[in-house]
Amino acid sequence: MTTATAPTPADLTITPRDRRFGRADGPTRLWHGGGVAATAIYNALSATFPTGEAFFVDSVRAFRDGALPKLAEEIKAFTTQEVIHSREHLAFNRRAADAGYDLSKLQNRVDERLAMTKSKPPIVSLAATMALEHFTAILAHQLLANPRHLAGGEEETVALWRWHACEEIEHKGVAYDTWLHATRTWPRFKRWKVKAKVMLFITRNFLVDRTAGALELMRQDGVEGARAWAQLLWYLWARPGMFRKIAGAWASFFLPGFHPWNHDDRELLRHYEASAVAIAAPARQVRRARA
Repeated sequence: MTTATAPTPADLTITPRDRRFGRADGPTRLWHGGGVAATAIYNALSATFPTGEAFFVDSVRAFRDGALPKLAEEIKAFTTQEVIHSREHLAFNRRAADAGYDLSKLQNRVDERLAMTKSKPPIVSLAATMALEHFTAILAHQLLANPRHLAGGEEETVALWRWHACEEIEHKGVAYDTWLHATRTWPRFKRWKVKAKVMLFITRNFLVDRTAGALELMRQDGVEGARAWAQLLWYLWARPGMFRKIAGAWASFFLPGFHPWNHDDRELLRHYEASAVAIAAPARQVRRARA
């Protein structure tokens, strides 16, 4: 039997922040500074979140039995954060729909992917969640570390994405620690081989589906063909180049001894909590969802 000690900080507290965004705002189509590609990729990401985060919660909960008390408590907090994220992105997606976007094709694709995963043993869903949570964590790091990614966006929507990014970083180790717990009897190489295969599969689907989703939304704004591809690829891979900038953090997933908290980026959380937006909307105590 192989065991592993997770380097999740012992003093880490996962705090569900019950905040609401954009409820008083009317629908705005190109909310990201008028940029078609920028608006499209964030809208495409948001379209996946309500269903995807419910999947994350179910996948992690399935392996909570026997978890050490600290991990069990973190699973509860993770669950509550994800439920609130789903609520806020449902509201965001409704505003996008009210602004004239049809997200149904993107949401149907998510349903198809998740149905395929759910047809396999539960450990596959947990592995997929672990890989996707690494994606969300490294994207979140970039959003908080580099203001250029959200520059020019509408204030309330930018606040939504920064709040979400903060909590994704905060709970970035939960799915991975649950994976370590669930596979604690596996040989080390088997654990690495499975997680590597799953990450490669998830990466392929993530890049293909988010690109296709963004191109579909750009088409709805009248930008398609080579022009759409050029704008989107430039935005994602060149300037500001979100996908290019997460490449190193993505690759670290395959290194021996990887853990999300090998890179302790809680300074970004402290900076966020000291921001005017966070101070103006302090975290309220919320009842944690039953785990």
